[in-house]
Amino acid sequence: MRGVNTDSRRVPRRGAAARLAVPGGVLAAVVGAFAYVAAVDPHEPGHYPACPLLQLTGLYCPGCGGLRSAHAFAHGDLAAALQNNAAAVLGYLAFAALWTVWVVRAARGRPLRLDPGPAHLWTVGALLLVFTVVRNLPFGGWLHP
Repeated sequence: MRGVNTDSRRVPRRGAAARLAVPGGVLAAVVGAFAYVAAVDPHEPGHYPACPLLQLTGLYCPGCGGLRSAHAFAHGDLAAALQNNAAAVLGYLAFAALWTVWVVRAARGRPLRLDPGPAHLWTVGALLLVFTVVRNLPFGGWLHP
């Protein structure tokens, strides 16, 4: 199976706390970032820089609306989060799933090796490209942040 290495090799013996330190640190950083975006409303001008692509061309990039999406997501408003940036919400959910697999494997003393193949990377890139193009077309207005 490409993507996640599920071999049975074990990481050198370390305590559970040591094995979970890095995933815990990553979670703390993500929670801190979401807490900041939840506290500092991106709808109010002046708190965050504007998207340079949007300012220069008037086109939405795949990340446009990401901060507003994170703000809504942190406040439990999934509908607003999806409306602001559906791709970002999928990214949050993918991160949560991957982080959970990482923690379970680390707790069991197994390494997590990500090995996405070219097909996976091209697929993600193509989906982001389609998302970007559709949100900038007249019929894709429902994807505007």
